Amino acid sequence: MKTPQDARQYAPATQRNREPILEVLLQVLPASGTILEIASGTGEHAVFFAPRLSPRKWLPTDANSQLRASLIAWAEKFPCDNLYPPLELDVREPVWVVEKEALTEWLHTSPIVAIVNINMIHISPWSACLGLMAGASRILSPGGILYLYGPFKQGGEHTAPSNAAFDESLRAQNPEWGVRNFDDVVAAASAQNLVLKHTYQMPANNLSVVFQRSANLG
Repeated sequence: MKTPQDARQYAPATQRNREPILEVLLQVLPASGTILEIASGTGEHAVFFAPRLSPRKWLPTDANSQLRASLIAWAEKFPCDNLYPPLELDVREPVWVVEKEALTEWLHTSPIVAIVNINMIHISPWSACLGLMAGASRILSPGGILYLYGPFKQGGEHTAPSNAAFDESLRAQNPEWGVRNFDDVVAAASAQNLVLKHTYQMPANNLSVVFQRSANLG
């Protein structure tokens, strides 16, 4: 019989990037409220960030049931009072689960003030990036934060040979995947009232990108 720990999956990059990402999150996240993590993956980031970002609450999500099982197993290994159980969420859905009445009541005492998305938009179709921006615009109040982490092209060009090779390997797996052009991502965000606030150079030719929800125009 399998133990819960058997469900734990490992992403080697997590060990390398979690400290630098945490350093940025501590600078840009609101001091309290719920942080919604989109595409939480294995759950290693969630169990690392949640206790270090208290009193904020961390709400992980993923569309993949095996990854949600991994996250649950990691949370059993490293329990934390401010880490919620993972929810099933696909950013391309027109209404996210956290927008539905049962969840909005549950989150009333600690509303979602920021969305964190690490290493997703290049390992998914462009429609996922557009869905992320649309959902962030719907859910975040003015002043809310959207944080992205990953590799980006600049001016349509790769910033390092390693990123070019990574892009090629992604497109070989799925033609709809690939390292995104930074300006295209900023334009998609801007169309949803998300304003670029900061970019941070990160290890291994990645960026931390911080958007802030503006007030609706008109």
